[in-house]
Amino acid sequence: MSVSWNNERISWNPKDFCGIKSVILPKEMLWKPDLYVHETAEKEDGPLNPYIYVTHDGNVKMEDDHKIVSTCTMNVHKFPFDTQTCHITVSSINYSDKEIKLVPASNSSKATQLARESILTKGEWEFLNISVSLQNESYEDQTFDRIKYTISVRRLPLMHFINFQLPVLFFLVLDLASFFIPDRGDKLCFKVTVLLGISVLLLILNDILPSKSHRCPLIAVYVVVIFSFMLLSLLETILVIYLINMNSEQDAKGVQTPEDHISDTDNRKRHVNGVEPQMNDTQLLQLILEELQNIRQSLVTDTLKAKTAQIYWFGTVKRINRVFFVVYLISVSLFLVFIFREWKVE
Repeated sequence: MSVSWNNERISWNPKDFCGIKSVILPKEMLWKPDLYVHETAEKEDGPLNPYIYVTHDGNVKMEDDHKIVSTCTMNVHKFPFDTQTCHITVSSINYSDKEIKLVPASNSSKATQLARESILTKGEWEFLNISVSLQNESYEDQTFDRIKYTISVRRLPLMHFINFQLPVLFFLVLDLASFFIPDRGDKLCFKVTVLLGISVLLLILNDILPSKSHRCPLIAVYVVVIFSFMLLSLLETILVIYLINMNSEQDAKGVQTPEDHISDTDNRKRHVNGVEPQMNDTQLLQLILEELQNIRQSLVTDTLKAKTAQIYWFGTVKRINRVFFVVYLISVSLFLVFIFREWKVE
C-alpha cells in the first residue's frame, strides 16, 4: 500500500543543503494518517517499512506491504460458473473529511493493470478487474472519506465440469439408453445401479458446496432434478415389469391344459358306462374321436384367447414405454436447455 500526503510544516531549499531534494526518515519522527481496512478479519501481517520518504517541498510518501485476510460474501447460485466480488475499504479512524481528504492514487484501469502484473498464480480463480471509488460515511454528525476497492474474480469451471457435471450427464444418457433394454429383471438392476451412482455424486456435491448460501445453487437443482427423472424412470420400469408378470400369471390360470380335457373325458365316459348299456368297439372309438375333436377345438380356442390377451398386454406395455420415453426425453431436453442457459446468463 502506497500513501502520500503534503506536510505544510516541511520545506527547504535544496541549494542551501548541498542540493539534497529528499531524505528518508523513521516513521516515528513525523505525523502519519491513521488508515485502516474495514474488512480485515485477522491481524494485518506483512513486512512493514519503518521509514518514510520526504521531499523538499513537503511531500511525504509511505509504502508498506500488507497481507490482509478478509471475508467476502459469496454467491454460489451459478457455481461453478460464478463470479465473485470482494471489497476492501480504507478510511481514517479519527479524522473526518474536514481534516483528511482521501483521494485515490490511481483510477480503476491503472489499478487493474497493476494487479494483473502483480498476480503470479491464478489457481481456481481468474482475476477480472478492480474498481476504485471514493465514498463518504456519516457517523455522529461527522463525515469520513473512504476509498473502496471492489475486486472481481471468476471461477475457472473446467475441472468442476469434467469431474462432476459431465459424469451426471453421462448417467442420464445411460438411463435414456436403458429404454432399449428388454423389460426384464436385468433392466431393473441396471437402473438401480445408475441411480446409486447419482447418489454418490450427491454426497460429493455436499462436500464441495459452501454450507450457507442465500439462493439454492443451480448445480444442486441440476443434480436433484436429474435424480428425480431417473427415479421416475425406475418406477415406470417396475410398473411395466409388474404388468408383464401379472399377465403371465393370468394366462397360466386361465388356459386349460390337455390333461384337464382328458380328465373331463374320462369322467363323462365313466358316467356313460354307468348309465348306458355296454358299447361295442365301433361306438367307443367314435366317442373317443368326438372327444379328441372337442379337446382340439377347445385347445385352439384357449390358445387364441391367450395369445390375443398376451398381444393386447404387450401392446399396452409398449405404448406405455413409448409415451413415457417421448415425454421423458422432451422433459430432460427442456430442463438441460433451461439450466445451462441459466448458468450462462450474466
